[in-house]
Amino acid sequence: MPVDIPAPVAALREVAFWRERRRDETRRVEAYRKAADALAALDADDLVVLHENNAWQSVPGVGPSTAAVIREAMDGRVPPTLAELREWGQTPLAESELRSRLRGDLHTHTLWSDGGSPLEEMVTVAARLGREYIAITDHSPRLRVANGLSAERLQEQWREIERVQAGHDDIRVLRGIEVDILDDGSLDQRDDLLGSLDIVVASVHSKLQMDADYMTRRMVAAIANPYTTVLGHCTGRKVEGGKVRGQSSFDAEVVFAACAQFGVAVEINARPERNDPPDDLLALAHELDCVFSIDTDAHAPGQLDFADLGAARAEAAGIDPDRIITTWPVERLLEFSRRRRAA
Repeated sequence: MPVDIPAPVAALREVAFWRERRRDETRRVEAYRKAADALAALDADDLVVLHENNAWQSVPGVGPSTAAVIREAMDGRVPPTLAELREWGQTPLAESELRSRLRGDLHTHTLWSDGGSPLEEMVTVAARLGREYIAITDHSPRLRVANGLSAERLQEQWREIERVQAGHDDIRVLRGIEVDILDDGSLDQRDDLLGSLDIVVASVHSKLQMDADYMTRRMVAAIANPYTTVLGHCTGRKVEGGKVRGQSSFDAEVVFAACAQFGVAVEINARPERNDPPDDLLALAHELDCVFSIDTDAHAPGQLDFADLGAARAEAAGIDPDRIITTWPVERLLEFSRRRRAA
């Protein structure tokens, strides 16, 4: 199990979690994470001296709001800010019976690429939320804007996954990747490394507005690849936030028929700004007997609760829970993921 952390550090990180879940302004959330990191670097004696002298704001990264949380936590009290957030958090982001059946999350990001938190913290929070497994799926090399992992960095990440897993008997940490689907439909990583992964989420991130026929062939080629487990955020759309973006054009019937044929899960991406696939395409994939993966695409711990939103959409669409691979036990999931590789 993870080692205990000082109360003020835990309080600051929990405030950040709830504020991320509430989708507060990023810079305000980061203030609590930065303060937590600053305190985590200090030893117990330093914390005592700072508290006795009420000198928290002398620590770089600690401001008036974060100092108030620290003082309350050091005195053994629940900070009022945290108490209010906990009360707000008692209500799910969306109501559904399906949410309780979700066992894992197959699409998450960490500081290794464009996530905002360390791998250890993402795993710890996922375990606290009751997940049985989590796949770490940072980006592949060509997505430089997201600090995609080279072959060497990917293998280095595996060593960290092993280290983190050794400290957790409450969750299974899966090796994964969100691999770019290149223009010709090939996947942006070496086959030998893809074959060593538990989960491969294949997604289009470039040339999203290419000709529909080319996009269809591109996506089908990636779906036919024996290493692909999940087709990520299939339309690439962004429906809210700073960069609203329309969806890609492709023959959805052909693409989803390929998913059904090759046994690739269609991702129900639960990020509110993606909400992908749209309702009409979700219904089509359901009609074509696809299986699905409800994923958060979380880039920070508080976003792991976005699973509520994906579960509600799947339930509203009438999808049988057994057709959602993230409701499966981990061994069944891994058998599904690996079955085409040996063919």
